Order: sequence, then C-alpha cells, then structure tokens
Amino acid sequence: MNTKFSQPKGFGEILDLTFSLSKIHFRDFFTILLIFMGPVYILEAVILLASGTSFFREVGPGDDWISQIANSFDETVVAENIGLGGALGTIFIAILGLVLFPVAEAALLIALNHIRKNEEYSISSVIKKAFSRFWAMLGSNIVFGLIVFGFFFVSILIIVPIGIFGGIAIPLFGVLFAIVLGLGLFVGLGYLLTRWGFYFGSVVLDYESPGLSRSWHLSKKRGWVLFGLYIVFFLIISAISFAVETTFSIFLGNSVLLSLIVNFTAIFTTLLFAVGYGVMYLDAKVRHDAEDLDEMIEGFNEPR
Repeated sequence: MNTKFSQPKGFGEILDLTFSLSKIHFRDFFTILLIFMGPVYILEAVILLASGTSFFREVGPGDDWISQIANSFDETVVAENIGLGGALGTIFIAILGLVLFPVAEAALLIALNHIRKNEEYSISSVIKKAFSRFWAMLGSNIVFGLIVFGFFFVSILIIVPIGIFGGIAIPLFGVLFAIVLGLGLFVGLGYLLTRWGFYFGSVVLDYESPGLSRSWHLSKKRGWVLFGLYIVFFLIISAISFAVETTFSIFLGNSVLLSLIVNFTAIFTTLLFAVGYGVMYLDAKVRHDAEDLDEMIEGFNEPR
C-alpha cells in the first residue's frame, strides 16, 4: 500500500495530500474528467451559438460599457436571447451532466484507489470499471438527492413561516430569530449530509448500494472535521470560479467564449474536489478498518 494512504491523516494532511496528488497525477485526472465533461460543455456552446449568442463578446442594452456588460447577465435578457429551443437545450445539457459527471468522478475515485494500492492503471480501465457501477450510482444518487430535497423542503417550511409571522409581530426579533434558526439548520443539515456523503465512495469502491449506512459508520467521530473540510474545498473552488468568471466577463460579457472558459475552469475545480473527496473517503476507510481490527483484537484477548 502507498505509505501516503496507510496512516490516518489530520485536517491539514488531507488538504496537503489532495493538492499533491492533483499535481502529480494532473494529466490523468484531467483527461478522465475532460472525456466526460468536455463534450457536454462543447454541446452547450453549440446550443448557445445556435440561439444567437455571440462567440467572442456578448453585451446587453445600455448607454455605457459597464451597463452593457452588466445587462448581458440579466436573466430576463438572457431568456429572451436564447428562446424556447435554447432553454430546452439547456435542460437537456443539465440532465446529461447529471448522468455523465458522476461516472467521471467514479473513474477518478477508482484511479485513486489504484494509486493507494500501488497498482498500475489506465484511463480506459478505470472508465470501464466506473461504467460497471453506473446503475448503482444512478439509483444511489437519486436516493441521496431525494433526501437532500426533503431536508431543504422541510427547512423552508420551518424558516419561512417563522420569519414572516415573527417579522409581523416583532420585526427585529423575528428577523434575527429566523437568521439564527436558518444558520442552525444549515449546520445541522450540513453535518447530517456529511455523515451520509460517503455513500458514493461506498457504491463505487465497496459495492454497497445505496451506501448510506456504511457512510454513517465510516464518518463516525469525524463528522465535524469532514464538514469543515467540505467548507474549505467549497471556499477554494468558489474563489477560483469567481476570480475567473469576474476577470473574463469584464472583457467578454456573457459570451460563448466566457461560457467555455468558465466551464473548463469547472473541470479543474471538479478535479480538486473529487480528489479531496477520494482522499477523505480512503482516510475514513483506514480509520474504520483500524477500529475494526482493534475490536477484533480486544475480543480475542477477552477471557473465555
């Protein structure tokens, strides 16, 4: 086994290993994601071009350059430009991404597992293995998606009435209470979803579907640390995406070229998150397997 994976790692060590693996194996990981995500993004660009969006520079109505750039991102203006056909194409692209992108992430996770075991692998072999788990992944993603939707739906049903009635009765107190309650629900839901979030790795590597119970056991005593790692990855990815989109939108507006730049940046940020997720999952397996071994040793040593 690769020594980098053999020992449990702390918060900083997981981040360090994530960036190290992303750098060393960047070509393979990026190629895997590009095979699945690239055609989807190119198809999206073709649909935008067909709907009349300019390739190099797209601006909206306005008397000056700043207002023209700002109006190019106005949802009403964008909807008018792409029309019904463009909207249907956008929906199709979203569905295609929901189906294909998990396969790419599964292939990358399988490649990481080969690296952990010091085994040789090829891009075609990990993609083939990922497709072998396609239906299990699809079913588990649907189950997890329904759980997430249910949690957020119930949260909205709780927060909105409290905010409205509290705001009417005691405006300042009602608003503050709704904010505090919303933050509490966000943290609570984030923790629960973090504990269940390893279902995907369980489906891909351990052949357990939907993998929710195994995820709960793997993340035992590590829920808050993992939740913090998710937040750090989210902040890093958001900062990169915001910097790229803001910088290029100043010159390109809401053009097809901007869409391609942002989308291909998303491949890079997806790589970071997928590797980070894989490192966290494999670290959880090391910790869990060690705990199981300790329990077996203790049981063996007990007097009979």
